[in-house]
Amino acid sequence: MKLKRWFVSFLHLWNVFLNHKQTQQQQYPTNVYHDLWVTRNKIVTAQFECYQRIMKDNNTKGKESMCNRTWDGLLCWEDTNAGSTSEQRCPDYYNNFDPSEKAVKICTDSGSWFLYPETNRTWTNYTRCFSDDNKRDTTTMNLLYLALIGHGLSVTSLIISLGMFFYFKSLSCQRITLHKNLFFSFILNSVITIILLTANNQEFVQRNLTSCKVSVFIHLYLLGCNFFWMLCEGIYLHTLIVVAVFARKQHLMWYYLLGWGFPLIPACIHAIARSYYYNDNCWISSSTSLLYIIHGPIFAALLVNLFFLLNIMRVLITKLKVTHQAEFIVYIKAVRATLILIPLLGVQFLLLSYKPAGQVYSEIHDYITHILMHYQGLLVATIFCFFNGEVQGVLRRHWNQYRIQSGSGLGSHSDALRSASYTASSITEVQGCYSIDGNSENMNGKGFHDLETSILKADNLYS
Repeated sequence: MKLKRWFVSFLHLWNVFLNHKQTQQQQYPTNVYHDLWVTRNKIVTAQFECYQRIMKDNNTKGKESMCNRTWDGLLCWEDTNAGSTSEQRCPDYYNNFDPSEKAVKICTDSGSWFLYPETNRTWTNYTRCFSDDNKRDTTTMNLLYLALIGHGLSVTSLIISLGMFFYFKSLSCQRITLHKNLFFSFILNSVITIILLTANNQEFVQRNLTSCKVSVFIHLYLLGCNFFWMLCEGIYLHTLIVVAVFARKQHLMWYYLLGWGFPLIPACIHAIARSYYYNDNCWISSSTSLLYIIHGPIFAALLVNLFFLLNIMRVLITKLKVTHQAEFIVYIKAVRATLILIPLLGVQFLLLSYKPAGQVYSEIHDYITHILMHYQGLLVATIFCFFNGEVQGVLRRHWNQYRIQSGSGLGSHSDALRSASYTASSITEVQGCYSIDGNSENMNGKGFHDLETSILKADNLYS
């Protein structure tokens, strides 16, 4: 159940538009009979499972007074001790029910369920389950605009970053090549998300055109590509810092196959399964377990990246201790390096996968997770391009060269020469430590001192 709740929350984070359209569709129903059938099927299934448990465990559990297990029409309530209160999550059968809230059922001191005075029938308190539709719509629209702004800023910053990477040939290496592909996957995913958020409308969804399903297929494929390029970054960095067994360049072909090729498999399987078993309008419904086909591999990739991140942190702490620095400084440096890598590897989706109970806490959680999700491209471009020491060094060198060529005076000419010389030497030092294309990066042939130096500077590897 925890895994299922995680996927429901995860799907909600990555499909704000789809959920918003579903809300509109339920407010202005275009497929009423389908929605009623889905709701009725959920209730009947829950009722059947409840009665099965009642028939299976119909023996009295001890001699103490208690309220017996019962079905109240919506939820199944377990045996409850007399004089206590039972709580459980509100069902998601209806649009105006908030599953993050809890329903309450009271077991009286006499060992019988509470009877409502006016009807003299057993009663369950579902008051907290009813959500404020207007407030929920306002929150949904806020998250929608937050997503549009975030993806727009991400696309802009990522395009600028790719332009820098392609223009400055001195930045060409395997690590930057992986960055280029990751940034490109971010751009494609953001573009298709913006298209879905702005181009689709109620009439478009109702017509159920093939192009609508194709756009969802492309969206899910690019979503997978985005996460698997994060996995490629994790594999590369883990190999470089922890494994360190390669005496030559790593073969990027395997990264291309994993990043662009593998996500096509679950996307195609999902499309075929969806067309046969749950062929709803535009495939926007989240009420199907077929989405596990898409999110299962993504979840596995995030778990692998979490393992890589923890292992990298372990190696950094081990190597930093060799320098005999204060233990506090050692952990600060390791934590800093780890925090920098979190957005690159997408580990924040695992760290924020649990959604707290309660409407207020749930809403705060939604805003935080949506900011981290939709602004991830902007964050990655800022940390690994705009704040990257190599990129800044190249920009300073070219700017100084421009000043020299423009002939801006003797004093500034000599200052520019000194600055350019210092910048060039700094870049050479950085490339000597970290460039996978240089012979000096091959850790197999390094002495202990060189290996130690590389590990100690690993927190600057991507900054």
